[in-house]
Amino acid sequence: MQTLQSATLPIQNGAIDRNAEAFCKEFLSIKSPARYVFGTNRFAAGIASKIDVDGFIDDFTSETSYLEKPVLRTEEIPQGCMVVSAVALGRPQTVQRKLDAAAVRSLDYFAFRKYSGIELPQPIFEESFDVEFRQNRRRYDEVYRLLADDESRHTMASIVNFRLSENLDFMRGFADIQYRQYFEEFLQLRESLETFLDVGCFDGYTTIEFVKRCPGYRAIHIFEPEPNNLRTVKSRLAECRDVFFHDFGLSSRDQALRFRSQGSASRVCEDGDIEIRLRKLDDSINDPFTFLKMDIEGEEISALEGARESIIRHHPRLAISAYHRCDDLWRIPELILSYRNDYRVYIRHYTEGVTETVMFFMPTG
Repeated sequence: MQTLQSATLPIQNGAIDRNAEAFCKEFLSIKSPARYVFGTNRFAAGIASKIDVDGFIDDFTSETSYLEKPVLRTEEIPQGCMVVSAVALGRPQTVQRKLDAAAVRSLDYFAFRKYSGIELPQPIFEESFDVEFRQNRRRYDEVYRLLADDESRHTMASIVNFRLSENLDFMRGFADIQYRQYFEEFLQLRESLETFLDVGCFDGYTTIEFVKRCPGYRAIHIFEPEPNNLRTVKSRLAECRDVFFHDFGLSSRDQALRFRSQGSASRVCEDGDIEIRLRKLDDSINDPFTFLKMDIEGEEISALEGARESIIRHHPRLAISAYHRCDDLWRIPELILSYRNDYRVYIRHYTEGVTETVMFFMPTG
């Protein structure tokens, strides 16, 4: 992997958060005030499975109870109570600001998970990131050195330090800007003659955004193995011209796998409710393409392995999700640059929390 700079990835060894420790000790004590969890999701359920909380807070549901406990709105939070936010993915900082504005004693999910001593669900990885990072520090440094701009280096350093420390402060400055995900100015997309591959299109939103930016496009290829998602996309893109729908996913080889249908979080798994087909991109289309976007819930590496010849031949722009697996931040660029090393590499992040990190590969020459 070619390196362009001499710097190494800056790692900050944060001090122990004594305030978070004290909060957890009081929250877990028998004499604690009323205890609430912000959110009604799997992280909230994980907390409630270990602690007898008094209820939940959720401003975005019409339900009045969750796990047989009352669901309140923010304005209904009792005075003097303690709240743990279980919002870990898209907007944890927004929730924290909301609770601070309401003068509620609170702690974010990451700090609570770290300092409570309770085994709680990890937000994304099954593996331990600190072990992965120590084992592959050299590779992380290599990626950091080849990044094309300061924003990419800041983004990577913030994400790695956040994963190592579980300190949400490292994510300050990021915002929930998923509406602009995958479309950055450095891609230099043209209004005409682009051919777009949307791999893992879910509801078609990304393709619609592509059409807005490139109305004179040449063709669009949709890859979506989940039948309900594909029906939605076909309906949503009915007025778009030259769209080709492929009812299979991409992988390193042709195969059939079990698949769990969960909307945007649908993924391959052994106990899935349906069976889907997977094929190699290299065997799927002959059409030259200029822009490939891929978000397939952790199967990106396998799909890229099956796209080797296409990437070598067509040298497209690439926008690849890089947060589903513990080692995505180094393994994805290492693989792509082994095919062709004439790419500039960028990283951008599109939420306040752990999800929606994208690596971009911009052709040079």
